[in-house]
Amino acid sequence: MDKAGEFEELRALLFSIAYRILGSVSEAEDAVQETWLRFDGSATVPTSVKAFLSTTVTRISIDVLRSARMRREEYVGPWFPEPLLSDPYQDPARSAELADSVSMAALLLLERLSPLERSVFVLREVFGFGYDDIASAVGRSEAACRQLLVRARRHMEAGRPRFEADREEREELARRFFDALREGDVDGLRDLLAADVQMVGDGGGKAPQLARAITGAENVARLLASAFPLLARIDVTFEPREVNARPGAVFRDRDGKVLHTLALDVLDGRIQTIRTVINPDKLAHLGPVADAWTVSDEMKRARRGSG
Repeated sequence: MDKAGEFEELRALLFSIAYRILGSVSEAEDAVQETWLRFDGSATVPTSVKAFLSTTVTRISIDVLRSARMRREEYVGPWFPEPLLSDPYQDPARSAELADSVSMAALLLLERLSPLERSVFVLREVFGFGYDDIASAVGRSEAACRQLLVRARRHMEAGRPRFEADREEREELARRFFDALREGDVDGLRDLLAADVQMVGDGGGKAPQLARAITGAENVARLLASAFPLLARIDVTFEPREVNARPGAVFRDRDGKVLHTLALDVLDGRIQTIRTVINPDKLAHLGPVADAWTVSDEMKRARRGSG
């Protein structure tokens, strides 16, 4: 097989590694492309193409993450990862690790780690790499990598909920949630929400949003029940989809352009967190992006009309 063929066989894996380290689809795609350029331009034939490419994409991602940290600290409002509708890399032996590690909640926990801790955790806990390959990828000894992993695990475990819903429970709860959302059913929504549920939006200062942060079942249920019938009135639709391996939806304007995504975190039989991403910069990989300001103005006119 030629170089291009070998690279294409591993492209999905490389993207999945980079996305988990970076939390950005666009940056992960750029890291994969840069990996190809370095591989194609190398005169050396690696003993293991997989090890070489994994090392290269990890090192590139670490460098990108270090520079991205400062931008994220200056970010306007809450920062969420770019939504991912489907992970291109599949491994039946590690399906649980892959799904859990790509959730919004897990990616936000990974933000607490240093770039090296994050990379070691991703390579070891998610993809099952050996310590020798991890040491080569991050430029540290195997002993140092083991210590990095211990610290990373400690941070991750401290932030994880004690009990998580299984897939069937999540999907059933999401179905009932979206049915109630379509109907503007306050009571139906309230029954599905945890008492301390949070609804948080990522607009990055570049788009209006329903709310930056709202807490409490009553408040969230009333906001949703009032907002989404108005959206339907101006021909905004939504399609239930998995978003970062969790129940969610993609909302579109009347022209089919992406308005925002929504993702649900389910715990103990209730929806704990609702995260929306409406920053247009984070939606471009999903297709043409709607003008959220125009949609917001239409909503206001529809509200005045109904009043």
